[in-house]
Amino acid sequence: MLKYNFKYELKFLLRSRWIQLLYIILLIVFGFSVFNGKQKVDKIKNTIVAAEKQVKENDIMMLKLIDSIEQGYKVSVPRWTVPTNPMAIGNYHPRVAAMKPLQLSFISTGQADLYTSYIKPTVSADDYALNFTEMTSPIQLLFGSFDLAFVIVYLIPLLIIAFSFNVFSSEKERGSLRLIASQPIQINIWLLQKLGLRFFWLSIIFISTITIILLIVSSEIFLQPRIYITLLALTLAYMFFWFVLAFIINIWVGSSANNAVALIGLWIIFVLLVPSVLNQLGNTIYPMPSRTLMINEMRAKKLEVTEKQDEILDNFLRDHPEYATNDPSQTTGFYHRYIASQKLIKEEMKPLVNTFENQLKNQQNLTRSLKWISPALIMQESLNKLAGNSTEDYENYRIQVINFAETWREYLNTFLFNNLDFSTNDYINLPKFEMIRDKFSVTSAILTLLLISISLLLPGLVFLNKDFYFDE
Repeated sequence: MLKYNFKYELKFLLRSRWIQLLYIILLIVFGFSVFNGKQKVDKIKNTIVAAEKQVKENDIMMLKLIDSIEQGYKVSVPRWTVPTNPMAIGNYHPRVAAMKPLQLSFISTGQADLYTSYIKPTVSADDYALNFTEMTSPIQLLFGSFDLAFVIVYLIPLLIIAFSFNVFSSEKERGSLRLIASQPIQINIWLLQKLGLRFFWLSIIFISTITIILLIVSSEIFLQPRIYITLLALTLAYMFFWFVLAFIINIWVGSSANNAVALIGLWIIFVLLVPSVLNQLGNTIYPMPSRTLMINEMRAKKLEVTEKQDEILDNFLRDHPEYATNDPSQTTGFYHRYIASQKLIKEEMKPLVNTFENQLKNQQNLTRSLKWISPALIMQESLNKLAGNSTEDYENYRIQVINFAETWREYLNTFLFNNLDFSTNDYINLPKFEMIRDKFSVTSAILTLLLISISLLLPGLVFLNKDFYFDE
């Protein structure tokens, strides 16, 4: 029977133009989405390269100025930008702290629409002033990006619904179901074979079309076949879930119209409603404190410490003897008092900032713990991780940038508090930023999708009998 179904399904799909139509549709949407994602990634790469190039050019000029000063020449630059001053280096010659795209970054925009790809921390800016967001189009934020993740998560299920909603009901409506039931095979097994074959052919179409598009637009992905295979396995597991849903609906509902409405309703629930509900649930259970309150408290604290900077500096040098020297000629100025007061502000604002971060982590943990409710949410999160644009990736980037900013300040503070000039020999020791990515795996996501699908599939195979299908 399986051999007959295989031949019949292939002939039916070819004659009804389903295979040809799916090839054309997937080539178009995959091609446009991958090309669109590739353009975004190239733009980010070019932006980072341009920033790094600007830093190198500024460094060349800075080293020339320092060399001229060391040889006793006068330089015609503003006093506060003279590069032998460590604070001038810290403010006017910062390093680029970039989050460089991964090999699969083009498949999912993720959080890249909201966050910047690089930052230049300075010694004057506190950690709260580091701007990790960038201006984005409100229209784009409303509708999202047409990337490969959007096609897989949102559009592929719709194609599966159109491809499978009437596999069983059409036979019943044509009156051929009783003839099929007379054959030595259970109806649910016959239906499973039909949908399994359609899953097989759609998988072949998906693998071939995405491979063609990647060969044309981003062939370097095949240099690491593990990444390519992971993407295919994750998508096929997601497709399998929707075919299982089609199997259940074909069995339980009835007419083709009712099947279509039921499957579209499930698509709305799993793809649109559940993620929105989980997001609102997180905001309700773990509400974020007022950011305006934090900004107002920060301003009040800065005003308070400005009035007693000399006392703060004395206490700071007492608590940090590595910055204090026995040199009676040691002088203190604006930046000495400023650095000391900034440290005090940072320490006193830490509890409020921690409240923000803890609430955000609680929201993310809640969503992560309940994501199994929606396979679409599992799929989106997994694709974001593969692309390196997930919420966790940007949180990791934010933490590493803040740590680097502290390292940058501490290195130059040593020169400041010891009244040392910055020299050309010190240039090679300037801290450099290199983002370290956390290791991740989507194996658990694939297994979760398969487990959900199998748990839905078993009732249709075990508990339903043949007589059920002929009830009027």
